[in-house]
Amino acid sequence: MYFDRFDIVEAYWLWMLDFYNGVMCPNYARCCRLQTKFRFKPRPMLTYETLSENARLIYDQLEEKEFMSREYR
Repeated sequence: MYFDRFDIVEAYWLWMLDFYNGVMCPNYARCCRLQTKFRFKPRPMLTYETLSENARLIYDQLEEKEFMSREYR
């Protein structure tokens, strides 16, 4: 895995949408911040399959972290 800001933002964006639980969810505020502060506009066909290999690794780590934190609650 290597540092690429576009891979990071795309992986986080997709992960936040996958784990979105409504307007009061912290991920909602994060998505809004990416769109307003960083002016991120996701490509129309952004899915896990269209992510680069590096972005998939980032997404998988985020997903694993979320799973582990839910398991120990």
